[in-house]
Amino acid sequence: MDARIVVAGASSGSGKTSVACAISYGLARRGYSVQPFKVGPDYIDPGHLGAAAGRDALNLDAWLMGRDELLRAFASREADVAVIEGVMGYYDGASGRGDLASTYQVASLLGCNTLLVLDASGTARSLAATALGFSEFRRDARICGVVLNRVKSARHERMCREAMAEAGIEVLGAVPHDPGSSVPSRHLGLVPAREASAGRRTAEAARAASEFIDLDRVLELARAEPVRARAPREPAPQKCTVAVALDDSFNFYYPANLEELRRCGARTVFFSPLSDPRVPDCDGLYIGGGFPEVMAQRLSQNGPMLSSVKKTVEGGAPAYAECGGLMYLARSIRDEKSHAMAGVIDADSRMTGRLTLNYTEGRVAIDCAVSRAQRGFRGHEFHYSRTDAPPDARFAYELSAGEGVGGGRDGIVQDGLLASYGHLYFGGARFAGEFVGRCVSFCTGR
Repeated sequence: MDARIVVAGASSGSGKTSVACAISYGLARRGYSVQPFKVGPDYIDPGHLGAAAGRDALNLDAWLMGRDELLRAFASREADVAVIEGVMGYYDGASGRGDLASTYQVASLLGCNTLLVLDASGTARSLAATALGFSEFRRDARICGVVLNRVKSARHERMCREAMAEAGIEVLGAVPHDPGSSVPSRHLGLVPAREASAGRRTAEAARAASEFIDLDRVLELARAEPVRARAPREPAPQKCTVAVALDDSFNFYYPANLEELRRCGARTVFFSPLSDPRVPDCDGLYIGGGFPEVMAQRLSQNGPMLSSVKKTVEGGAPAYAECGGLMYLARSIRDEKSHAMAGVIDADSRMTGRLTLNYTEGRVAIDCAVSRAQRGFRGHEFHYSRTDAPPDARFAYELSAGEGVGGGRDGIVQDGLLASYGHLYFGGARFAGEFVGRCVSFCTGR
């Protein structure tokens, strides 16, 4: 793509998702094909970006992907312009000592300009000092201008613009404060866009905000040299079927994970644990993260599906479950009440009100559904629950970073099942190839 722009924030909560959606929506409405991306290990914001742009958003995370895979993933998409939403603050990443996994690192790798979104509420002239600090923190900061967000009045906007002009910083937009047009949130961030009311509010907010951003100037600043990267592998012939849980309770999937499964020879079929009566006929099962705790009562009431999931896993089909999937396979999910789940794992999940948010790293200690033993891996975890493993549990992962199920361990292994709090990125074929290979073996052995 010869045009790309990063939309970064001074911090989380600055409004960068709203501004990135507004730019994506505005450019798409003008007839441009827009490819959205999200920096970092995020499942929710990409849904909103995709709803605004009209095509699926992809993640760009240097910690999970590495430089070469990040560049390949970016270059694999063709569009008139790429809109790349950052993560946290512009320079925030895997640690306080360097740029790894930061939005700044991604902007540098892709060689593109950055718009800094600043929350203008409660400040005016001081905002210029913030912008100037971000622009000078790195010699090549790549910040080309700012978008003022949550502006209270015409006078407030004028004061902010005057201060930015004095500091020599270009203002490309000033979006009014309008809480009625914001996207609703819940405990893991924004409500997923696939939930109808949230998707509608995303579109409404993006349309309204796009009127206050200079899209012509954004396009000028987005021009850049093409990114060079290795070509993707050729897809293998279909050899097995993987059933993927997908509905309002389970929808935390990297598009790259599903694409890589298909590239390695799997046909993916989707089903709803909320409303379908059984798992489709398959050779393997993939249950990602999501909000099973929010939908716990409805999941618990779908007894035929719970029985079908248990029968599928205990029948020997390879199964991979992440976070929400782990909770669904436990005996129950407990908050104010206890809701019965599939009971594949002899443990209970309970909501704690405590956020666990980490990059994870470690070693695969035993062979499991997605990897052979003695291989290193990186991932991430993001949840408000705790699941105590059975006393005799076997664990696939020994962690050097992150919490997992606890005690530096994660990835409960039961026959063909791997269920973890950690999430993995499948790009590069290693994890997907191992899982598909096991599914093929199960298929041919039946």
